[in-house]
Amino acid sequence: MSVTTHSPRTAGAHSPLRSRPAVRALLEGPALTPADLSMVLLVTEDQVARPMPTVTVNDIPAVVRECAALGIRSVKVFAESSKRDATGELSVDPGSLMARAIRAVKDTEPAIAVMTETCLCSYTDNGHCYITDHHARPNLAATIDVTSRQAVAHAEAGADIVGPASMVLGTTRGARDALDQSGHGAVSVMPHVIFWSSLYDGFRRTMGASPKAGVNREFQINPTRPDQFIDTAMRMVADGADMLLLEPGLFTGDMLRDLKDRTLAPLFPFSVSGEYTTLAPLDPGTGERDVRTLVEYCTTLRRAGAAATVTYGAVEIARQLS
Repeated sequence: MSVTTHSPRTAGAHSPLRSRPAVRALLEGPALTPADLSMVLLVTEDQVARPMPTVTVNDIPAVVRECAALGIRSVKVFAESSKRDATGELSVDPGSLMARAIRAVKDTEPAIAVMTETCLCSYTDNGHCYITDHHARPNLAATIDVTSRQAVAHAEAGADIVGPASMVLGTTRGARDALDQSGHGAVSVMPHVIFWSSLYDGFRRTMGASPKAGVNREFQINPTRPDQFIDTAMRMVADGADMLLLEPGLFTGDMLRDLKDRTLAPLFPFSVSGEYTTLAPLDPGTGERDVRTLVEYCTTLRRAGAAATVTYGAVEIARQLS
């Protein structure tokens, strides 16, 4: 059987697939849309100057109305706590800032999917993502217990997707079991799978989530160990994860492609704080950010198989796309 090959084109010849606008338009793939984005909300009690943009509970209705109008279908909510202790019990308070923020979103736009972070770094007095024992060592059982109850508290406030973020193995299973046993089996669990990175610094400074003992890397994965990243992600799926959040998005594109071949769980890259400030530079004259590079970046993540990209620039990108 002979195979027909195209003859080499002479120098300067046009490419038929690219030279005519009508053919280029015919062959274009699906464009990035606002539905491919999830908006990050950093919720604080008061509106004061922070390294990253924040909102108060009173600001949330206007923000989510714009999200809905633009076609953004979900928000990822983080909330700080002005009170902290060694137990993390404040995170399960039904009157917590997180609970109030969730209710503010769902009361305004019930169709917007609310993703939350179930973690302790904004509730512990040492800034760690986990509970420590009297020797200052991680207390895994206590961490799993309180973050599981935190997941239920978020669900009861109206969250659609809860996100174990400490990277402590067992928190995914704990959240899934706690949700099922409390009548919230329809709520999804989306744990964070995290390479450690300096790109989180803006978020940590904004939310007071920097561990006092230094960089909190005990359970995050060294970026030189993709095997550990994949193994951890698949363990989380086995533990009941319905979806996976991959961060930082900028450094997990290869992991996204690898995981697409291993699991049917939807994958959400998280374009973290350092990516937003770097890839969307602020124009000091207008006070607005140039999100063109972010658009290109989110397009590549969509092409690689992202269900949606979680980004601080979702609204700004959606405005440009519209």
